[in-house]
Amino acid sequence: MLHLEHLNLVVKDIPRALAFYQAAFPHWVIRGQGDTRWYGKTRHWLHLGDDYQYLTFNDQGEGENRDLKSHTLGLAHFAFVTTDLRGIVERLAKAGFADTAGKWSLHSRTHDEKRLNTYYFDPDGYEIEFVQYLSDVPAERNRYSESY
Repeated sequence: MLHLEHLNLVVKDIPRALAFYQAAFPHWVIRGQGDTRWYGKTRHWLHLGDDYQYLTFNDQGEGENRDLKSHTLGLAHFAFVTTDLRGIVERLAKAGFADTAGKWSLHSRTHDEKRLNTYYFDPDGYEIEFVQYLSDVPAERNRYSESY
């Protein structure tokens, strides 16, 4: 078996990143943190997650994240599956974050009747998709017969 354990993200400010991710994942905890040298520069790192998955944040990020409307090489987005998309949207709204469309509804970002999803930009410009599948049948969860 193989599964994704963590993503390692460079951010400008860890507390600012934590405000977003702790709102989305209130059950996640800070697993560990410390300081390290990275190519001649001291930076702080922090792991936020549970016993099985986590995000690593490294501060001292410079510049801006890539323009997602461009064809520039780099990360487009990453996604998390949830059983309570409405809860995530409500917690993020309470923390002051809006989805990329500016207003989420149960059907605003749905690709078909078998899933609900929405996208957010975190404070550092990473795009995150949250998806709730409405079917347990893998073949029904994603539509591949049509282009986006």
